[in-house]
Amino acid sequence: MTPSIAAKRAAFTALHASGCFVIPNPWDVGSARYLQSLGFKALATTSSGFAWSVGRPDNGISLEQALAHFRAIAAATDIPVSADFEHGFADAPEDVAANVKAALATGLAGLSIEDSTGRSDAPLYDIALARERVAAARAAFDSQDDRGVLTARAECMLVGRNDLDEVIRRLIAYAEAGADCLFAPGLRSADAIRTVVQAVAPKPVNVLMGTNAISVAELADLGVRRISVGGALARTAWTGFIRAAKTIAQQGTFDGFADAVSFAELNALIDASTKR
Repeated sequence: MTPSIAAKRAAFTALHASGCFVIPNPWDVGSARYLQSLGFKALATTSSGFAWSVGRPDNGISLEQALAHFRAIAAATDIPVSADFEHGFADAPEDVAANVKAALATGLAGLSIEDSTGRSDAPLYDIALARERVAAARAAFDSQDDRGVLTARAECMLVGRNDLDEVIRRLIAYAEAGADCLFAPGLRSADAIRTVVQAVAPKPVNVLMGTNAISVAELADLGVRRISVGGALARTAWTGFIRAAKTIAQQGTFDGFADAVSFAELNALIDASTKR
């Protein structure tokens, strides 16, 4: 029997209570089902991975496209799905709240709201407005029968504002506004990660890993509760595709297929993942 949305939200909330878990990021239904088959307890969408799959750059999809994507991933899997909801597809807090409600209606167990504006002249929302936006998202969550997990993101490191004190100040403000989980993509060193985890405790912290710099066990020892990979899995898939395609176009050979999984194996993997 497929778990209810309420059950998925309860399971997702419980995952944040203790320990450390990896929440990988699929970009379509096939990758989502395969990740579930590997035993992962939850999934998170990737804005970049999905955008690339439909021929758009990151942050280049519409709210309607995002909602349809969330609905497809949530319906295709039996485990909780959290959405990368970018900046909520709105500036004003009341519009963020309305969009969050629409996103939760797709069957999500949670979502993240970031403080990045997408504007080069002012890449981050003023902290007061950013906090209001998180509070509005919190109110939207609280209007649901089942809470789910609201994650608030401080995007400082991704827009070149490499100020750990500012990251922490923003994360604390978002926690006070009602965020359940805190996330500052771009933290690279163990010392920085430990500092953030300790500064916002007891709120759980999500860390983004796009390289092999730190292991799951090491992140758990630092106190990290949740680990995501963003568009890294999608980038890895694109890397293989690009390499093989370039080999054909530039060298006239098909050597790029040498290490590819066989048709039979991949078809069997996908077939097995659909048996729910």
